[in-house]
Amino acid sequence: MKFRNFDELMGLVKDKPNRIVVPGANNEEVMEAIKMGLEHRIISGGILIGPKASVEAAAAKAGVKTSLFELVDKTDPADMTNTAVDMIKACKGDFLVKGMVDTKFYMKSILRKEIGAVAEGTIMSHFVLFELPAKYNKLFVVTDAAIMIKPTLEDKVKIINNAVAVMRLLGVETPNVSVVCPVEKVNPKIPSTLDAEALVKMSREGKIANAVVEGPYDIYITFSKELAAEKGIKGAVVPGAVDIALLPDLDSANPVYKCLSFFGEGMKSATIVAGANFPVILPSRTDSPRTKLHSMALASFLKSQAGVCA
Repeated sequence: MKFRNFDELMGLVKDKPNRIVVPGANNEEVMEAIKMGLEHRIISGGILIGPKASVEAAAAKAGVKTSLFELVDKTDPADMTNTAVDMIKACKGDFLVKGMVDTKFYMKSILRKEIGAVAEGTIMSHFVLFELPAKYNKLFVVTDAAIMIKPTLEDKVKIINNAVAVMRLLGVETPNVSVVCPVEKVNPKIPSTLDAEALVKMSREGKIANAVVEGPYDIYITFSKELAAEKGIKGAVVPGAVDIALLPDLDSANPVYKCLSFFGEGMKSATIVAGANFPVILPSRTDSPRTKLHSMALASFLKSQAGVCA
């Protein structure tokens, strides 16, 4: 990993002239994150889209100078998101930051065929990078907590590939992937364990490249080598060294993501969309301004590594 924690990441992206594009900028939390981004010098301005009077009111409350931004007066959510994605595609901004717009409009705008954001045969997936220093010794990823509702086995391969591609840009050449399930033994009555078995086999056969995939593992085994040993797991690479935790579906991944965010001691996180050919930030509406700030920092770093609109 090219940085060990979010403080190091913030240092790496400081003083880069990033322009953000925010559909639904009439939101106090995202405006607070914008203020923090300006103060930390990881963004320099951008385009704020939404009802102009409401955007100006939110900016004034947060102490954001609107003179640094282009304000685009829009009231329809779909129009906001379409305009934002068009501006990113035209390289008028560096990355998308979701404001007060519904995720379905946000994703639909990105997935428009004419935008070409996703290569044929691939998908977009949610990628959350966590730092939990009180419990775990390095940054790790939880996926997919927001986009793929009930991923098939084929979808899970694509989710892994997306997460691995991002981690490789972050400097982890061969990420360790845990296929997280309720139990660590294959059980025909628990479909996620059957998928885990199949994914591990694919990895061993080289059908999933640039990663070590193991499972089915429960949460304890995933994050603790000692607990894995207690449960009889021997000769494994991933336990206690996981980089990517693949959860079975939205029903499991989203609560895990929110539990870590709410209860995690010293928790820091960043949320983006993996699989798109330009940086997209996809936080929950209830994520803190700091999470949105770290998401901007991560998007900035990925942009610099991938050379998008450079």
